[in-house]
Amino acid sequence: MIISTKGRYALRIMIDLANHQKKTVRLKDIAMRQEISEKYMEQIIAVLNKAGYVRSTRGAQGGYQLVKPPKEYTVGMILRLTEGSLAPVECLSENALPCERSGKCATIEVYRRVYDAVNNVVDNTTLQDLLEIEQEKVADNYVI
Repeated sequence: MIISTKGRYALRIMIDLANHQKKTVRLKDIAMRQEISEKYMEQIIAVLNKAGYVRSTRGAQGGYQLVKPPKEYTVGMILRLTEGSLAPVECLSENALPCERSGKCATIEVYRRVYDAVNNVVDNTTLQDLLEIEQEKVADNYVI
C-alpha cells in the first residue's frame, strides 16, 4: 500500500487547519505554508468539504475551518476518504470478489496481519496526536 499525494496532502491540510482552529484559513495561506499547489488543494478540500470534515466561508474573510475538534478526526478517516481502501491486497478490500484460493492461501494471513496493523495505527492516531507530534518536532528543532 502506497499512500498517494492526495492522501498525504489531505493530512497536511487538516493539520494546518487544526493549527489555526480559532480562525478561518484561506487556501492560499495553507498552500504557501504547506508548499502545495493551490489548484491541487482545491480538489482535495472539495472532498473534505463534501464529507463534512471542513466548512467553507465565503467573502473577504472567507476560507476553511475544521467542523469538529482535532481529537475527533482519525488519520484512518482522512486516508480512507481520500485513498479508499487501505488493504494491502485486493482480496482484503471491502467490496472484493470472493477469491477461489482463499481456503488454501497461506499468504493471506500475512496480508491480513499487515492490514490489521495499519488499521490499528491509523484508527488510533488522531489529528490532535499529529498536532502534538508536530509541536514536539518544532520544539526539538529550535535553535538560538
